[in-house]
Amino acid sequence: MARIRVQLAVLILALGASAFCAAAPLKAQVLDAQGKPLAGAVLSLSGDNTAGNAVPTASMDQVKQEFVPHVLAVHTGTRIRFPNSDNIRHQVYSFSPAKRFELRLYEGTPTDPLLFDKPGVVVLGCNIHDWMLGYIYVTDDPWFAVSGADGTLSLDVPPARYQATLWHPQLPDQRVSPGGTIDVAASGLQRSWTLTVEPLTADTPHAPETSGFGDAFNKAVRETEK
Repeated sequence: MARIRVQLAVLILALGASAFCAAAPLKAQVLDAQGKPLAGAVLSLSGDNTAGNAVPTASMDQVKQEFVPHVLAVHTGTRIRFPNSDNIRHQVYSFSPAKRFELRLYEGTPTDPLLFDKPGVVVLGCNIHDWMLGYIYVTDDPWFAVSGADGTLSLDVPPARYQATLWHPQLPDQRVSPGGTIDVAASGLQRSWTLTVEPLTADTPHAPETSGFGDAFNKAVRETEK
């Protein structure tokens, strides 16, 4: 009996070690052409591994008359809720081909989340507050993450070879940028990417100065329709 317990303990330890080694840390940083950290950049990875870090539901909030997060990355087939944490009503909508919808003036959280079943960039706006602009990046890739204020992001992925793709709202025409091939070893990988992005223009809506559609929102919609 004691021998069986020892063998069982060894087996459990081996399985635990195997599970621990199944994922390797990928630490990445995204910079602009001037070497400054670039927030809101999406890194996605495709490869032989089909299981990734997708979750069935996600949330795009509205806080202090801004979309939070500014950039949300999800896997194709994700359902997204649009809570309104402000004490005023918003009317959220998108004309993007990947997802056209409208949530009429509301407070709180709409009852049902929306299904995002097509890959692509979804540009969000509020027709009450022109300066509100948000992005949902819907990808078929199994692994993805969005860079924070310091330009960094992290993923735990199985050791393998991957094709990397990057995207940022200020890329020319909002087109994806190839990130090349990366090899993630069992010990992990540290890597940086540089993106040449377009600066925000002086007329980008950021305060309640106009009514109707904001210029930045219309420009973003046109770019996603190309």
